[in-house]
Amino acid sequence: MPVPASNLYPAFNIVRLSHVEYTVSDLADSRKFYADMLGLQVTDEDDKAVYLRAMEERGHHCLILRQAEGGEPCVKYLAYKVYAEDDLDKAEAWFKGKGQPTAWVERPYQGRTLASTDCFGAPIEFYHKMERLAPIHQKYGLYHGVKPLRIDHFNLFSPDVDASVAFYNEMGFRVTEYTEDEESGRLWAAWMHRKGGIHDVAFTNGTGPRLHHTAFWVPTPLNIIDLCDLMSTTGYLSNIERGPGRHGISNAFFLYVLDTDGHRIEIYCSDYQTVDPDLEPIKWDLKDPQRQTLWGAPAPRSWFERGSVFMGLETQEPELKAQPIIAP
Repeated sequence: MPVPASNLYPAFNIVRLSHVEYTVSDLADSRKFYADMLGLQVTDEDDKAVYLRAMEERGHHCLILRQAEGGEPCVKYLAYKVYAEDDLDKAEAWFKGKGQPTAWVERPYQGRTLASTDCFGAPIEFYHKMERLAPIHQKYGLYHGVKPLRIDHFNLFSPDVDASVAFYNEMGFRVTEYTEDEESGRLWAAWMHRKGGIHDVAFTNGTGPRLHHTAFWVPTPLNIIDLCDLMSTTGYLSNIERGPGRHGISNAFFLYVLDTDGHRIEIYCSDYQTVDPDLEPIKWDLKDPQRQTLWGAPAPRSWFERGSVFMGLETQEPELKAQPIIAP
């Protein structure tokens, strides 16, 4: 199927992705990984939750870690910021018109927050106001770990990438790059943005909906090399899943690591600007070996199969069975 034409005038205005909430099996271990190893800054915590932000962010948090109360660690929801307060009411009307559930929920450090689901039931939330904190991007004494500057994107496994792209396209997300299976003419993966980078959200063919990874932007590739050195000498060597390397898609320099519960995190830099509304999407063939890895070792099987489940949500097998190159 062809990539849909960009919807430049959606029913409500999403600014960017904002934050994710994970449940974790051991809050202290997870805090150590994200704050001490990766270098995110703790903005609040108690015995049930830890809130963190990256160095350039003024909002209160981009990541919430919550102690699981039984069951496997999972994702509670993915959140997005909207442009104005009335965009929340417009969003509520739009989701109701789609037959999706809607609810107003209370979230610490946020104003009104709308909860709904996407076309496959993945929980998503929207807000306009979040508590602002003092800037810390020039407090260089706080920089450590991989020196994360900001949250960059989510990547989800989808059982039908064409359907996911159509749904998010209606919300105003624009496709920047995509992978097409030439035999079926269907999408195998797609990268979609609101904020003018390569993506705020991406979709990969697979059992879903599940969260493949959350990505954080860092200043330079050297930060990623430093993190590899740090993780390999502090007990986290086995948490390095893939990389470092460079993607063909997005041109990004990358490293994929697993947290203490197996939630995948990408450390990411060096993509490009996509602000122009008439920018043409870049097409990749699924069989092109440089699409996923311009250089570096091919992705391991775990990278195509492992993902974080959403709380209480059943998954579906993908309709498209095509598969790219997998490392032995």
